[in-house]
Amino acid sequence: MTSLKSRGLLDMGVRNGSKHQHHIKPIFILLLLIFTPRVNSSWWYIGALGARVICDNIPNLVNKQRQLCQRHPDLMQSISGGAKEWIRECQHQFRHHRWNCSTLDRDHTVFGRVMLRGSREAAFVYAISSAGVVYAITRACSQGELRICNCDGQKHGKESDDKGNYDWGGCSDNINYGIKFAKAFVDAREEMVKDARALMNQHNNRCGRMAVKRFMKLECKCHGVSGSCSLRTCWRAMSDFRRTGDYLYKKYDNAVEVTMNQDGTGFMVADKDFSGTTKNELVYVESSPDYCVLNRKAGSLGTAGRVCNKSSRGTGGCEVMCCGRGYDTMRVKRVTQCDCKFKWCCDVECQHCEEVVDVHTCKPHKRPDSLDIT
Repeated sequence: MTSLKSRGLLDMGVRNGSKHQHHIKPIFILLLLIFTPRVNSSWWYIGALGARVICDNIPNLVNKQRQLCQRHPDLMQSISGGAKEWIRECQHQFRHHRWNCSTLDRDHTVFGRVMLRGSREAAFVYAISSAGVVYAITRACSQGELRICNCDGQKHGKESDDKGNYDWGGCSDNINYGIKFAKAFVDAREEMVKDARALMNQHNNRCGRMAVKRFMKLECKCHGVSGSCSLRTCWRAMSDFRRTGDYLYKKYDNAVEVTMNQDGTGFMVADKDFSGTTKNELVYVESSPDYCVLNRKAGSLGTAGRVCNKSSRGTGGCEVMCCGRGYDTMRVKRVTQCDCKFKWCCDVECQHCEEVVDVHTCKPHKRPDSLDIT
């Protein structure tokens, strides 16, 4: 239940230029794929391997994905960087939850069997991963890293906002191209199947893409005497990816349970009292496991050994995190910076202070062997 970095996914390619990724043999990857569970979005593994290896050796890519991968290796490198970013964001959002978006070493499914269930957690992962692809491609287009696209210079003329008039200028982030390519690549597998899980994935993928567009912002540059801003030139830019992560996490909290309708073309909300629309909501088709104990069949790693907050009553509190099993307390020495002072010019000097703190960790289940379902 450790972070992406400590569990090793970063060692497989998140650190750009890592020697490890250059020594992965194709035969090893094929054996890896044979003996790991099949999950629809094997493209997530592109964050751990180079684009060349992905295109040549992962059989779980459908033809359309493979063709796009081979045709646009520079785009795949952007998606690789985006995968690392959205996985980090997922782990940030779930850092105080029993399931903390933990990744599995050397597993092309990245999250293991937990994604086989059409749960709230799966809904969030599909949404944030789709958003991550949009964000990465759009950013690469605007920074001139890709041959197939660049920034969006189509807006011209004058407009106004609450600060007054401005001229469209500069070059806006090409969000429409990012969304278009993300839809083509990410949704390719889901479009081949018409079952409840495929519809769920497609819906959540779309929510993720639209979340990035939702937070496009207006950025401006002032022109005039002494920066008077008598004239403004503005363009559209993406907000920080954290805003997308925060937004999708709120959608996770309010995700809607659905079932597929009789003709297989859409959803019906399971709660008959639900009166809203699911258009912009995350949806799920199966309830989540409690993630309290190790259960390999369900993909749960359990919470034994997880650090918890004794004083919190929320999801990160010891009562909730430890599932009522109790917790152990260990006193540890921590070194922090203190007595920081500004020194002219222009440094900050700090002392190093030691403090003793209590760290609380969840107790293991009394009968772990009986619940470790393999």
